[in-house]
Amino acid sequence: MVDVERFKQRLLDELKQLTNEGTHDEATKPVELDQQSIGRVSRIDAIQQQQMAQATERRRQIQMQRIKAALKRIDEDEYGYCAECGDEILEKRLDTDPAIPTCTKCAAAHETS
Repeated sequence: MVDVERFKQRLLDELKQLTNEGTHDEATKPVELDQQSIGRVSRIDAIQQQQMAQATERRRQIQMQRIKAALKRIDEDEYGYCAECGDEILEKRLDTDPAIPTCTKCAAAHETS
């Protein structure tokens, strides 16, 4: 049987860390196109930095959603069981990613399809 309390604490800790890591508004605000104050190469670099910050924020939001879904499964006594087939998820797999919703068999089926 999976040690649900240990995984719950890990999930809560990770959620807290992700919440505190919120992207700074400065990194995602629109890039100024004033050619007098910033050169073309600097604008391109600023746009790339902005896109990387936005991608990081999207990944952070997705991970937060995955963690919240795992916490919901804990509350519903469904944690540790595959969301697709209902088989038990190996504790070793949960150690790697406590928010993982599927067993290795179902995950492999998604990768091949």
